Amino acid sequence: MPCPHVLLSAAVSLDGYLDDTGPERLLLSSPADFDRVDEVRASVDAILVGAGTIRADNPRLLVNSPERRAARVAGGRAEYPLKVTVSGSGDLDPAANFWHTGGEKVLYTTDAGAKRATALLGDTADVVPLGSGLDWRALLAHLHDVRGVRRLMVEGGGTVHTQLLQQGLADELQLVLAPLFVGDPGAPRLFGSGAYQGGRLRLTDTRRIEDVVLMRYEPTAPGTGPLETAADRHWLRTACELAALCPPSDTAFSVGAVIVAADGTELARGHSREGDPVVHAEEAALAKLDPADPRLPGATVYSSLEPCAHRASRPVPCAGLILEAGVRRVVTAWREPDTFVTAADGAGVLAAGGVEVVTVPEYAALAQRPNAHLPH
Repeated sequence: MPCPHVLLSAAVSLDGYLDDTGPERLLLSSPADFDRVDEVRASVDAILVGAGTIRADNPRLLVNSPERRAARVAGGRAEYPLKVTVSGSGDLDPAANFWHTGGEKVLYTTDAGAKRATALLGDTADVVPLGSGLDWRALLAHLHDVRGVRRLMVEGGGTVHTQLLQQGLADELQLVLAPLFVGDPGAPRLFGSGAYQGGRLRLTDTRRIEDVVLMRYEPTAPGTGPLETAADRHWLRTACELAALCPPSDTAFSVGAVIVAADGTELARGHSREGDPVVHAEEAALAKLDPADPRLPGATVYSSLEPCAHRASRPVPCAGLILEAGVRRVVTAWREPDTFVTAADGAGVLAAGGVEVVTVPEYAALAQRPNAHLPH
């Protein structure tokens, strides 16, 4: 299901704490970094914090710069981003700053929590029940589809950050490291224990801001099941963009493919007609690897178009090549239409061979773009 780009934003001490246990909030960022955060807030459609952060910090979550607010309005957006919070119980202080500053507010809660929250908040916020429990995927889909949120900034707390990362729903982490220690085992930490996605995150940027350091990371490790993750969407988008490199053809699709190891290492990439007028994208990528590469069984193949199940130019179609390579997960954007082969079902061939096939239709339009000249 479509969801916003999820940006996690946090500042921590050198020993990984978000705060200390004193009565006043510990300020970890520098003045210049607070201004950077204000700039990021102005760039997004919504800002989310958990109910625990509202209780502990009583934040306003505003865009403080008048110039940035004016630029938002001039661009056709609301003066302030939508403010979002999450509470299973719905037990929130109606006098908190969150509800009385900025623009529109949304509370996501359970069915039971919605009754309590509505009684407490009245029409201060849009209260959205998600069922008997809190479902992050349903929450993100609602923000995307109903509220039009394309970029979501998450400012805490640690439990929210942990859950989004563990479920593979965070597209980006902006982490500020402050030059101090807390050392109090009772103080809140940024990340909790539990099962995270494997592999190393990709460091995309580092910046010194006065006496703190900003580090930006993206997850790279593929998902492991039938639900796509933020890393899956990144790699699938890359595959779709590779399709634009294909020499044009009126008799074959333009397709891009990327093969990624379980730890997030890119193993190979390819595109249709890459150095050979009849080669397919998955075939081109697999040909760059040793068939005995031990990483292949744990890898994921990302292909902008469903791998083919029938072809005239080669004895083995791409679905067969993937099965022969031992790959057990494929993520694709677009099921093959009947343009050249009637009732093509590469996904069915793969599934019958024990491969997990994940289709992410929100990228279908991007995959179709270099094929717009073809019929159907």
